[in-house]
Amino acid sequence: ERCAEAFDNLGGGFDIVVNLQGDAPLTPAWFIEDLVTGLRNDAMAEVATPVLRCDGRALNGFIEDRKAGRVGGTTAVFTKDCHALYFSKEVIPYTSETYSNDAATPVFHHVGVYAYRPAALGAYPRWKPGPLEKLEGLEQLRFMEHGRQVLCVEVEARGRQFWELNNPEDVPRIEAMMAEMGTP
Repeated sequence: ERCAEAFDNLGGGFDIVVNLQGDAPLTPAWFIEDLVTGLRNDAMAEVATPVLRCDGRALNGFIEDRKAGRVGGTTAVFTKDCHALYFSKEVIPYTSETYSNDAATPVFHHVGVYAYRPAALGAYPRWKPGPLEKLEGLEQLRFMEHGRQVLCVEVEARGRQFWELNNPEDVPRIEAMMAEMGTP
């Protein structure tokens, strides 16, 4: 709703609106560039969001959060055309395998950034939250519950680590990642 309000206050006139959320401080610029390109190239999608294939380190972090009773990052599953099937604060798809820290996994981390077509963004505040959005607490599910296509744009880490700030325990984890990557 805040993004739609800001768009209205700016007077519109944009083809794509990007919402970069403050809980994703490790989001590199190319995630946003790839996101905008993805939405421009998919005429069916009205909303796009980046997804990053989890390595074993990230997946193990998600599992650790769940075992500790914390809600951590969000995961996504999508079609072969990269249209979202579902987003969850649980780890989906389920996997019982153990992965080494740098091994690729079948799990995709949803990155808290969105690109919207103005019509979809304008419609969003008029819709009531549906049962899935209420259960998961994920705003992108409102689009899906109202039949809108959400594009998952796969992004590459390019040697960087990614984690979102969802819990107080994430602060030292993010700070350690920043130090390891040499990011101030």
